[in-house]
Formats: sequence, C-alpha cells, structure tokens
Amino acid sequence: MPRHLVTIRDVAQRAGVSTSTVSHVINGTRFVSPELAERVREAMAELRYQPNAVARSLRRRETLTLGMVVPDNANPFFAMMARAVEDTCYRQGYSLILTNSEGDLGRELANINVLVAKQVDGLILAAVGLGSRDLQRVLRQVPTVVVDRELSGIQADTLLVDNFDGGYQATRHLIELGHRRIGCITGPSVTTPSAERVTGYRRALSEAGLPYEETLVVRGDFQFAGGYEGAQALLSLPQPPTAIFACNDLMAVGAIAAAAALGRRVPDDLSVVGFDDTILASYVTPALTTVAQPIADIGRLATEMVLQRVQAPTDPPVRRVLPTRLVIRQSTRALVDDGR
Repeated sequence: MPRHLVTIRDVAQRAGVSTSTVSHVINGTRFVSPELAERVREAMAELRYQPNAVARSLRRRETLTLGMVVPDNANPFFAMMARAVEDTCYRQGYSLILTNSEGDLGRELANINVLVAKQVDGLILAAVGLGSRDLQRVLRQVPTVVVDRELSGIQADTLLVDNFDGGYQATRHLIELGHRRIGCITGPSVTTPSAERVTGYRRALSEAGLPYEETLVVRGDFQFAGGYEGAQALLSLPQPPTAIFACNDLMAVGAIAAAAALGRRVPDDLSVVGFDDTILASYVTPALTTVAQPIADIGRLATEMVLQRVQAPTDPPVRRVLPTRLVIRQSTRALVDDGR
C-alpha cells in the first residue's frame, strides 16, 4: 500500500498544537514559545515531515535561493569567492545556485535566464560582458549585484577592488627592487579589472621615469596557458624583461613554469608578481609575491548587498571599492646586475 503522505495536520496532532502554530514555526511568521516550537520540531522529525518548499515559495513569493554566475569556477579566485558566498548564504538561511559561463557571453545570458526562470531571490554576477540592454532587463526582474566588473551605463549595485592601486603596488615593488625592464601579462581585453591593473602598471613606470614599451606588454587570458605563453614571448625578446607582473595568480604560475622551461630561475634570473593571492600563491615554488584581494570579504559583502537589495529594491544603487595589498613572498628579489 502507498505510504501515507504526512501533512501539517498530522504534525499538529502529534505535537498537540494547532495547524497555525505549526505553520508559524515552519515559516517564521509569528513568535512561538520555545517549548511549543521544540514540540513541533520533534513531531516533524518523528513523522519525517518535509515542508513543501515550492508551495511555501508561492505563498511568500520567495525561494530563499540566490543565483551566481562566474566566468570560470575552476579559477581559484572565483572558486574561493563562490565558497564565501555559499557560506554566507547558509548563515542567512539561503541556498546558492552557481553557474559557469566559461567566458562566453551567450552562455552567460543562458545561465541568467535559467536562474531568473527558477525565481531566485537575487543574483550575483561576475559578468563577462553583458550589454546594457540585457542587464537592464535582468535588473527589472531580480535584485542584482555585479562583482569584479565595472559595467558602464548600468545603474546596479557594484562591488569592486582597487585594481589600479594593485597594479601600481605590484610594479612599484619591482621598481624598488631595481628592475627597469618589467614585462606585463594582461587579462582579456573585455575585462575592466585587467585594464585597471595595466593602468596602475603604467602609472608606476611613469612616476619612476621609465618608458612604457608595448613590446613588454602581452595579452593573456587569466589562465595558466596564457601566462605560460605570455612569459615565453617576453623572455624570447632580444632584450627580455628581468621581472614580470602577471595580472592574476594563474598566469603568474604559468610564467614561472615558462621560465623554468627556458632555464630561467625565479627569482634569481626573473622576478614574478601575481594578483589575487589565491591558495596557489602559497603553494607554488617559489611562493608567489602577489597583490591580495580580500576574496572572502568580497563573497560575504556581495551576498549581504544582494540580500539588502531584496529588502529595499528602490534604494539608490551602491558602489563599494575594497582595498588591495601587496604580499611579498619568494618569487621576487633585488636585481643584482641589470646588464640587459
């Protein structure tokens, strides 16, 4: 015979309370004394009663779920950020649906449409390159926070770090170590973090009276392979750089691998600086000097911002910029002989 479907009335009878009391305990809609609430929870456990989340979301018009879109969830930076978002969601009683765009605009839009269709209460977007029309459509449907990207012409809550200052700090550190030919491996051209880090690199060169040389700047992709190929190109120049600033840690690790393949020792023959301070930075050999982003804070604040937007959808957009800091490890050293 089919198993009896446990209802809220069954729970109420087992606990010796009204069905409305059970409903208030489940939905948190009214104060219930601790003693009664505990009786209800014990009855639910004994009967193995599971509240109908779909029905509850229809009644309350919320799903207690957030959606997140990142370009690459295999990248340690986004993986660590997503972990911080999920931890914050858990503490706030929410679930997280994480999707990966693979850096493809079409896939990004498809993922967003799926999340909107699932009626998530809010979105956290590390957008690849949404156009203003597409993003405005999203903003009309669901509270949204954009992280790690500056999207022009968009009135949305935004959470960033000071990428310009991070690029400046990284390059200034190398200059203070005596380096004068400093290569740079950038990220994709469509991303504002990369452009801002390169602007900081150029400012540090200018302040030190060093020329900006286009041959010393190569385009990367924020992936290990991009750093490897970029470093190979830089180290194959007639006058190769004595130091490289890679615009994220993955590319910096790729640059270290390329140097080793070419017989260059880091940091004896080449100093390398990354950006992010992901878990990779401490475990690569030599340990990576890098610009630290407050990744855990980014995930926590992004979640808090989107939940605040859920509560106050008509408030003016908020823009927050978090500081970066240089973490000096073993991949950089003073230049002893700049004979190149």
